[in-house]
Amino acid sequence: MLATDLTVGALVERDGEFLIVEERVAGQLVLTHPGGHLERAESPEAAAARETLEEAGCEITATELLGVYLWIHPQTRQQFLRLMYVCDLVFEHAEPKLDDGVTAVHWMSADELRRQSLRHRTPIVERATQDFLAGTRAGSDTLNGMQPVQKNVPAMLASASLV
Repeated sequence: MLATDLTVGALVERDGEFLIVEERVAGQLVLTHPGGHLERAESPEAAAARETLEEAGCEITATELLGVYLWIHPQTRQQFLRLMYVCDLVFEHAEPKLDDGVTAVHWMSADELRRQSLRHRTPIVERATQDFLAGTRAGSDTLNGMQPVQKNVPAMLASASLV
């Protein structure tokens, strides 16, 4: 069995639109919330802020944990455990230098995002957006006792929502 990849994502909403990055993955252009892997000894909130700046040129503050999601790649069976954070936009750089592979940054409504569902990198994009709109939050105590999260993946898997 492959090791579980621990990743973070930032759900940033501004005036009814969501911050979405368009990136090239395996030759396909896909849409996703900014996010990625944690660096050694990095907190999930700091990783979400770093990844959002690198991928979208936006400075954010993670305000609360939206949810813990598990997605299993249908072809490779690789597991991805994603900690999604609701984030406030602090500053949007006018001409950011974006990560390799990122081709564009978009602000999309939930309807626009839903219409593009076949282009979502994973089903977590739709699920997290819908959870946000429904007011669902994981709760501040979800990760209590699991810090550093990099060493507690099995415990987080037990509480993750399968998408």
